[in-house]
Amino acid sequence: MTQRNDTAIWSGLFRISADSGQTLQAQIRQAIVAAILDRQIAASMPLPSCRILAEKLGVARGTVVLAFQQLVDQGFLIARERRGHFVNPEVLTTPLKPQQKAADVAGGVDWARRRHINAMDMPRPVKQDNWIKYSYPFVYGQFDPALFPTAEWRECNRMALAVLEIRNWAADMVDRDDPLLIEQIQARLLPRRGIFANPDEIIVTLGAQNALYMLATLLMGKGTKVAVEDPGYPDGRSIFRLAGAEIAPVPVDGQGIVTSAIPADADFVFVTPSHHCPTMVPLSQQRRQELLDCALRNDQIIIEDGYDSQLIEDGPQQALKSVDRSGRVVYIGSMSKTLAPGLRIGYIVASAELIAELRALRRFMFRHPPANNQRAVALFLSLGHHEALVRRLSAAFEERRKRLVQAIGAFLPEWNPVHAGHGTSLWLEGPRGTDARALAESAAARSVIIEPGERFFDRPDRPVRFMRLGFSSISLQHIEPGIRELATAAGRRPAAA
Repeated sequence: MTQRNDTAIWSGLFRISADSGQTLQAQIRQAIVAAILDRQIAASMPLPSCRILAEKLGVARGTVVLAFQQLVDQGFLIARERRGHFVNPEVLTTPLKPQQKAADVAGGVDWARRRHINAMDMPRPVKQDNWIKYSYPFVYGQFDPALFPTAEWRECNRMALAVLEIRNWAADMVDRDDPLLIEQIQARLLPRRGIFANPDEIIVTLGAQNALYMLATLLMGKGTKVAVEDPGYPDGRSIFRLAGAEIAPVPVDGQGIVTSAIPADADFVFVTPSHHCPTMVPLSQQRRQELLDCALRNDQIIIEDGYDSQLIEDGPQQALKSVDRSGRVVYIGSMSKTLAPGLRIGYIVASAELIAELRALRRFMFRHPPANNQRAVALFLSLGHHEALVRRLSAAFEERRKRLVQAIGAFLPEWNPVHAGHGTSLWLEGPRGTDARALAESAAARSVIIEPGERFFDRPDRPVRFMRLGFSSISLQHIEPGIRELATAAGRRPAAA
């Protein structure tokens, strides 16, 4: 019965005509091959049986049998006993054939002309989808499967699926968040940053990027000017530009953003004061006070991204939001660097008035983040699992950072770490004439992933001699061999063991 119903999926793929100059068998083969190459048939989806497809198309069963058999011989299909015919997974590894632009097709839609924002024109991230398959993944923002709290996370998800818990999260919460999660953010996460907030001053988001997008949608538009760090967070700049804002790049030095260079007519200042993105330099106490004074004097709003600031060693440094007395600082946090980036749980802390506006906006976007995930994270926090995880990650990352700095000094001494204090990455400046983009290509051939630093700059003459090495996802024992391979890719002779 299921297979009969599933045949409706296939009806749109076949256009069999007796007037065609080709045989029925050839038409069937062409339709299936086209669907496979266009990725319209998943490898896990069985094709209809020969009998059912023959009935659907009004052809002899033998015609379909012969078509299937030839496709098996050609490697497009594989036959599995008692299960049917499936797409050969190896075929799906070939690149997709180029798609004809819709505007070039008679009656097609020119979507580029109709769009009102230019999302496709913004710089794309350089994340490696298959980073986990590389031997030496110096990638930023990914997790280490060996450190992930699998048992604890499973426990919390099982608890969230208990009958009484389901009643707490299964209903439509409209614009509300899980009260237990808000309570845990308020009691366990924010105090570590020196922030004390009421429940109506917190909203849950789908990560930090979603938080930025919501703020930009609500508060920015054509004529808005946003001062941002340069180098700085590329996707933050793109989000503000998509909202119509003008970007004012502000230089960064060894004390963080140069506050004296922030334009007085900027409406917003976007900063990463705990760990600057991407150099990891913390904003000095003097600059923090200057930034707050500047915002008050010029009627500016500060958007503070608590970038890479969840680990134990960062505890003594409070968030900018914690010393704000004017309500001008909007704080953004997430659990991406501790629990998992794929979970997409973040939050905004701001005045109750602004949070109420954000809730109203979010309701029209997606109502609220999935409530079952919120409850599982709330339980994870309430049971102390997150605090234990933070201690474990802090110890592991501190050891990895030291090993990475040592390896850089031994095998790539001409690359200068800008700041090697804290965080989960290292920002390196190479000698003049170095092209980190070319180095990244050579390194990838040796199973080493690095991130060229060019995209973090917002200027016409973006320097190419910088790179970022993340160490959250690479094991300790692979760091030195990975840097050895990177040194070889850079043209240095490896030192004797």
